[in-house]
Amino acid sequence: MSCFENLMIGQAPALKTQLRAAALAAATDVPILIAGESGTGKDLLAQAIHRESRRAAGPFVPVNCASMPDGLVESLLYGHRRGAFTGAVVDQAGYIQQARGGTLFLDEVGELPGPAQAKLLRFLETRECQPLGQARPDQVELRVLAATNRDLAADAAAGRFRQDLFYRLNVVPVQMPALRERREDIPALVEHLTGQLSRQHDLAPPRYPAATLNRLQRYDWPGNVRELRNFCERTLILFSGREVQPSNLPAELRAPQPAAKAGGFALPAGGVDLGSLESDLIQQALAQTGGNRSRAARLLGLTRDTLLYRIKKWGIEC
Repeated sequence: MSCFENLMIGQAPALKTQLRAAALAAATDVPILIAGESGTGKDLLAQAIHRESRRAAGPFVPVNCASMPDGLVESLLYGHRRGAFTGAVVDQAGYIQQARGGTLFLDEVGELPGPAQAKLLRFLETRECQPLGQARPDQVELRVLAATNRDLAADAAAGRFRQDLFYRLNVVPVQMPALRERREDIPALVEHLTGQLSRQHDLAPPRYPAATLNRLQRYDWPGNVRELRNFCERTLILFSGREVQPSNLPAELRAPQPAAKAGGFALPAGGVDLGSLESDLIQQALAQTGGNRSRAARLLGLTRDTLLYRIKKWGIEC
């Protein structure tokens, strides 16, 4: 599973289980449906599956189904012959023909319009690809991978997506976990992304103390790894070679995170991190007192010396 391990940084069970399923299915030709939120690495996983498959020597053709204009879906997927319609001045191979012998990756497959879904189902069952304006279909052998950020099972049950096509694509389902579901991987991801970006930009990497990493682990990262990568790149540029304190983080990362009620006590969704909680309380007390440490200590029920010790311990700037 080395290709997958090198691709996806982290040791969280939620990730490892899915990568193991993808690794086992990669050696076969069965369709795989990769589900997950935007930014979780669905496209990277599809590329890894192709590289580990017996079709690795063939082409990998990614298709963003959400970006294809409705009137051109058939022509883009299946191709056309010269004169098939106004503007068709040359023969054009479709994505399916381009992927012959390799892998066709249908990203955001849930966005395909109904007629295109029906024709795709027929291709998956017969492997017959008939370009517009061509009298007879061609046989095209390839492997199909698909991805979606929607609940395609629910869409199929509600009639928004063809059930027969869903079952045809969902032979091996792989669910990429959101970053908030594998918070323990965030420090390793920050280290990996920062190293990668520092080499790319030829800049000294910033340093992340424990208090800052704790804060990063408490944030929900709605944009997932893509958002984390953008954060690491911005921080590299602004804090190259310096230490990044919690107070240096963007406002959304410094703000208290949404909590879930449990028996009248507010618990963060990812559990309680006592160190981060203490750091948060100290910063709130300092903010309320305008940075007056003696008054902040009284608010927290601490001695001034204890407060100073904890400010230093958590690297709080005030």
